Amino acid sequence: MLPLYVTSGEPAGIGPDICLSLADRVDERPIVVLADMELLEQRAQTLKLAVELIEYQGQDASSGVGQLFVEHVPVQQEVVMGELNPNNAAYVLEQLHRSADYAMSGKSVGVATAPVQKSVINEAGISFSGHTEYYQEFAGVARVVMMLATKTLRVALATTHLPLRAVADAITPERLHQVIDILIHDLKSKFKIEQPRILVCGLNPHAGEGGYLGMEEIEVINPVLESYRAQGINMSLSLPADTLFTPENLKDADAVLAMYHDQGLPVLKSQGFGEAINITLGLPFIRTSVDHGTALSLAGTGLAKSSSLHVAVDLAFDLARH
Repeated sequence: MLPLYVTSGEPAGIGPDICLSLADRVDERPIVVLADMELLEQRAQTLKLAVELIEYQGQDASSGVGQLFVEHVPVQQEVVMGELNPNNAAYVLEQLHRSADYAMSGKSVGVATAPVQKSVINEAGISFSGHTEYYQEFAGVARVVMMLATKTLRVALATTHLPLRAVADAITPERLHQVIDILIHDLKSKFKIEQPRILVCGLNPHAGEGGYLGMEEIEVINPVLESYRAQGINMSLSLPADTLFTPENLKDADAVLAMYHDQGLPVLKSQGFGEAINITLGLPFIRTSVDHGTALSLAGTGLAKSSSLHVAVDLAFDLARH
C-alpha cells in the first residue's frame, strides 16, 4: 500500500515536534516522515517522548502505536532549537524534492507538509516563495490554487503571496478563469461535490460600490463570473467581503473565492486556527499542509499543537480514498 510522506520542515521550528506526534496514530496506510533521524531522536528526548523510529524500507503496513516510519534526510549542520541556520536550507528543500518526486512518480499517494521558514531559505541565496509555488514548478503546471479549509469553511485564493499593491494588477480575466476552473474541477473530483456553490469576494470595499470605489468588479471580475453563471455554475457575482463571511451567507456555500491572501484567510483562521489546513488544488497529486508557521519559540517546549498536522493527514487519506 502506497505511503503518505510528511515533510518535517524547518528543523529549528516545531515541525519535528509535531511530526513525532504522528507516532500516536494507526492508519490504513504507512505515514513516512522525511527528516534527519538523529534530529528526531534528540527532539523526542527533549520532549520526553517514547517514540520508536523505524527506517522506512517499503513496508506495506502502518506502523504501530508509539512507532514512526522515517526516511533519513541528513541535516547539513547541527540544529539549535529556535535558531535559524541558512546552511540547513538545502535540507528543507531536499524534503520537498523527495516528497514531490515520490508523488509524481507514483511511489506515494501524496504529501502533507510541516511549516518552513521562507526567509532563511532566501537568506541562503535560494529564491523560494513557498511550498505552493515549489510544487507547482516541480509538477510543471501553469496554475495552482491555494485553498484553506476548516470543517465548515473552504477559502480559495485568486492570488497568494503578493504585495498588496500588486494584487489589483494580478486580477486578470485569464487568472480568474484558470483559478475558477481548477477550483470547480477539484471540488467535484477531489471533494466529490457534484454541484458546488461558490461565493466570490470583490476586490474593493463594498465590491466597488457600483464603480465609486473601484472598477475592477465591473470591468474584470463580474464579466468572468457571468460567463460561469451562464454555464449553469452556482456562483455569485462579486460580493462585499465584509458581509460575505456572515453565517447566513456561508451556510450553503461549498467554497469562497477571495481575491487576496489577507482578505479570506484571517476569517478562516479566526474560526479554526489549529484545526485548519492548506490544500493545493490543481496539482496531479495530493498535497495538504498545516495552517501555521514554524513557531521557533515553541520548538522543544512541548507546547506546540499538532492538531493541524493530524487534520492535514486525515484529509490527505480521505482524498486518497477518492
